[in-house]
Amino acid sequence: MLSALWVSKTGLSAQDTMLTTISNNLANVSTTGFKRDRAEFEDLLYQIKRQPGGQSTQDTQLPSGLQLGTGVRVVGTQKIFTEGTLQTTEQPLDMAVNGRGFFQILMPDGGIGYTRDGSFHLDADGQIVTSNGFPLEPGIVLPDDVQTFTVGEDGTVSITTFGNPAAQQIGNIQTADFINPAGLQSIGNNLFLETASSGAPQAGNPGQNGLGTVLQNTLENSNVSVVEELVNMITTQRAYEMNSKVISTADQMLQYISQNL
Repeated sequence: MLSALWVSKTGLSAQDTMLTTISNNLANVSTTGFKRDRAEFEDLLYQIKRQPGGQSTQDTQLPSGLQLGTGVRVVGTQKIFTEGTLQTTEQPLDMAVNGRGFFQILMPDGGIGYTRDGSFHLDADGQIVTSNGFPLEPGIVLPDDVQTFTVGEDGTVSITTFGNPAAQQIGNIQTADFINPAGLQSIGNNLFLETASSGAPQAGNPGQNGLGTVLQNTLENSNVSVVEELVNMITTQRAYEMNSKVISTADQMLQYISQNL
């Protein structure tokens, strides 16, 4: 019975982690470019009382043996990089990647961060930056007298000015993709960092070599499904209650033994 207490304890801990993951998904249901997490579990080591296939006699073998599980643990969280719905806006600095790829962001330490959040702004120098002031990489700087700002599906940036109504190209937005985006490290602020699991970034012009196109005046919404998360929450709650019931039942059995022996 003591083993049942410890097994159910691991179940409670696992469901608590599951609920934390669900709550984070729901909290970010309106976060631009957010990708939902999924908790993954695995069973713990087994106590082998009788080895399957062991000799029961000289000529016969055990068909199944006796194996007792010791519980469950959380082995990881998986980022689900399905695309969120695209929302049209009236802001020319709003951009979205339609397909695979990430915008590249120059971090304060000189490294490169990656994001699906295309809600960009201008700083005091006319440079395109994120909501936290981190510049787009490669950098795009707009002149003071800019009149219109246009981003093509291939990332080409062109402008017109009050002094020159003819369109002029001033740069190109490049995106990057990874062979395993789920291996990226989430650091908050809608940013990811490259890791050994993600593989090296494969940068290029949008729309080429499998990279998605860039859509201006568009933002990518979170890919969190509220209905799905609510169903997962109910399942998690019931699993937690059942593990709690196991602890209560084992406690009652121990109480019976202690009072009657």
